[in-house]
Amino acid sequence: MNKIEHIGIAVKNLKDSNALFSKLFGEPHYKIEEVKSEGVNTSFFKVGENKIELLEATNEDSAIAKFIDKKGEGIHHIAFDVEDIKYEIERLKKEGFKVLNEEPKKGADNKLVAFLHPKSANGVLIELCQDIKE
Repeated sequence: MNKIEHIGIAVKNLKDSNALFSKLFGEPHYKIEEVKSEGVNTSFFKVGENKIELLEATNEDSAIAKFIDKKGEGIHHIAFDVEDIKYEIERLKKEGFKVLNEEPKKGADNKLVAFLHPKSANGVLIELCQDIKE
């Protein structure tokens, strides 16, 4: 793993949260993107070399809607940048981590993504991210 790619924060209202985090960081978000397959709208902020991703549910069946219903707004996941996501999936499975998706899928911000179950990572949802190379 190379670095923390971003920290994901579940929010109820993206517009209100964008305003709040813009005040906090002193900068506006640089991108809003819908990820239909996950049922979310995302917004990204740059904070130095780091990124913060806000996630708003677009339907009540999405993982973000369920997370907010259960735990409220807050940190949802930590994402790590990797060179070879398929290699990392296999490596982590061999290390005993439970992988939520065996094959990477297209995520926000031009990334391939895969998730590790929180129960296998001390309660933290881990996202693996690899830049899509075109």
